[in-house]
Amino acid sequence: MKRQTSSEFDQELLDLYDDYAHGRVDRRTFFDRAARFAIGGLTVTGLLEALTPNYAFAQQVPKDDARITTEYAEYSSPKGAGKMRGYLAKPAEAKAKLPGVLVVHENRGLNPYIEDVTRRLAVAGFLAFAPDALFPLGGYPGDDDKGRELQAKRQPEEMTQDFIAAAQWLQQNAACTGKVGVVGFCFGGGMANTLAVRIPETIVAAVPFYGRQPAAEDVPKIKAALLFHYAELDKKITDGWPAYEAALKQAGTRYTAHIYPSANHGFHNDTTPRYDEAAAKLAWTRTLEFFNQTLRTGG
Repeated sequence: MKRQTSSEFDQELLDLYDDYAHGRVDRRTFFDRAARFAIGGLTVTGLLEALTPNYAFAQQVPKDDARITTEYAEYSSPKGAGKMRGYLAKPAEAKAKLPGVLVVHENRGLNPYIEDVTRRLAVAGFLAFAPDALFPLGGYPGDDDKGRELQAKRQPEEMTQDFIAAAQWLQQNAACTGKVGVVGFCFGGGMANTLAVRIPETIVAAVPFYGRQPAAEDVPKIKAALLFHYAELDKKITDGWPAYEAALKQAGTRYTAHIYPSANHGFHNDTTPRYDEAAAKLAWTRTLEFFNQTLRTGG
């Protein structure tokens, strides 16, 4: 099976799918508007299937990779859902404590792509933990559409508290040095920004991938070093960057930002046609270098 690329789709269709994936248009509206792209024997259903994540592509690090150990761990979230669960991964041969990295999923729960990202961090020598915001509703259901529906049912502040509790749990984990970073994608990118604002004493470094920006008045609360990854074609998110950057400069916050040319929202997710291999690999290399500098050396 071959993964299609964004160049095989009209940009207007990719933008329409982005609206659908983020709940800005419903399934019927997507079908109505996508109909004009269904030519040459293609159907709208076929287009949607082609654009939807295929998690067969999402395994860069196998679940049974001998270099790491993984488990599902529960933690307490007293101001959130009460009891939560996440996916914990760490190097198998770790002899000393490790810096922690919280991994925050997109708007559909802890799917196989995010679990694989968590394993990638473990291979790189971090104690990585990815909470599932859908755990109180039964967990990621194995279907992204259902996952989006479930996540939309959760109260935003309660979910935020669940991720705050996860970061604090990771910081206090016996295998952690106490230095914690966060990386998030889409919804998770916005949550990475939020955690940097809400728990500045816990978050040392934050890496939002195409995440919504916090309010300008909250920026001075941030103490973490920040690394931003934006996609040039992701107008709804990237257009918010100039105002955020102005607030960061005014606050004197340490940050580095990259806008990847011709990339779409979700370019790091290797399960969809929006995946941009060159941009994704460069962004990930930069992310690991950033975490190594900020979480291991205090840079």
